[in-house]
This record gives sequence, structure tokens and C-alpha cells, in this order.
Amino acid sequence: MKSFVIATATAATLLASLPAAAQFQKPEDAVKYRKAGFTLLGAHFGRIGAMVQGRVPFDGAAAAANADIARELSLLPYAGFVEGTSGTEKGQPKASVWTERAKFDAAAKKMQDEVAKLAVAAKGNNLEALKAAFGPAAAACKSCHDDFRNP
Repeated sequence: MKSFVIATATAATLLASLPAAAQFQKPEDAVKYRKAGFTLLGAHFGRIGAMVQGRVPFDGAAAAANADIARELSLLPYAGFVEGTSGTEKGQPKASVWTERAKFDAAAKKMQDEVAKLAVAAKGNNLEALKAAFGPAAAACKSCHDDFRNP
């Protein structure tokens, strides 16, 4: 199952490299795509967070598996950020995603880098190392939400 998920995520990553116009027939398709990517990313990231926060027992194998999936998923949603898909409603991207695209792209890259570091730390089967890597990854996510997502 794990290899299927990773293969699927890898295939989706390749598709993400295509021009956005080629991927989405309608702006709503781009919105659905990015929301789905972030939903899955949040689910796997949240499983690690529950261990880090002590809400569930630490399971090194589960942490490593979820971190690997989160690393792959962190690459996907950004293809869904196409012009014409911002709004003023809660959770929608602000128009600044497009007016400050370089800053947005840098924030996305930082999150992806921090999640990749989390995946490396998770392979060590050490809760303290996982905690140390989780904080910066969560902060990178929050930073982008603060700057580019409507509250």
C-alpha cells in the first residue's frame, strides 16, 4: 500500500510540472486539486503532530511512513494556484499569492524543505529528533497561512 501511495504521489508530482493551463479545464478544477493536496498533506502531517504532542503513542515506523508521504504531498498543491482562483472567503488564497508570487513560491519551497527534513528525522526512530524537526515544518506551514490565506 505504501509503495502504491508513493508511486501515485510521484506520478502526480510529474503532472504538477506541466503548465497549469494544461492540467485544469476550469478554475474550479485547480481549486479542488489544491484543496485535496492540502487535505491529504494535513492528514499525514497531523498524524505526526499527534505523536509529537503526546496525544498518541510514538510509533517510529508510522511516523516515518507518514513523513515520507507528507514529503511527496508537499510538492503537489502548488500546481493548483492558478490566477483567478483567489477569493475573500475563509481559507481561500489572498490575491497576494499572485502579486507577490516570488515571496509565495519561496514560502512554498521553505515548507517543502522543512517537510523533507522532517522525513529524514522521522527515519531515525527518535521522538526527540522528530519533535525538533516538526516545529520548523509546522512554522513554515503557518507562515504561509498567515501571509497568503484568508483567515
